Amino acid sequence: MRIRKAEKKDIPRIIGLLGQVLQIHADIRPDVFIPDTTKYTEEELAKFLKDENKPIYVAVNEEDMCLGYAFCQLTEQPFSNNMVQFKSLFIDDLCVDSDARGQHIGESLFEYVKQEAGRMGCYEVTLNVWSGNIAAEKFYEKMGMKTKERQMEYIL
Repeated sequence: MRIRKAEKKDIPRIIGLLGQVLQIHADIRPDVFIPDTTKYTEEELAKFLKDENKPIYVAVNEEDMCLGYAFCQLTEQPFSNNMVQFKSLFIDDLCVDSDARGQHIGESLFEYVKQEAGRMGCYEVTLNVWSGNIAAEKFYEKMGMKTKERQMEYIL
């Protein structure tokens, strides 16, 4: 297995993986997520492939088939005048094919993202995890991540 930047040929496979991750979220929060949809369209993915500030990294097997991905966004802080200025690499989405889990692909993708963030001069790597996605929370904690802030809701 190796990791590289996503290419146009990976888009159909990425769309399938987006469907897998959406189903996990739809099972947890059917009031928010619509089953049988994807977060991005093929057209949006094609645009991301050209955007240096939104890199997509893929883990591929010996046949160069995508087994997982990490969608990232390079952001600059601060959000307000009272915060230190720095760059951050936000993991917008990370997924490993359900048939390939348990092979340390997620760990490899996460480590690759950390290396890329360091190469880009980032201060941190961040991501969001939906409450109720216990497996994801445990995975990211195992990777050394800790809670930075919490968003709370009151459903009307």
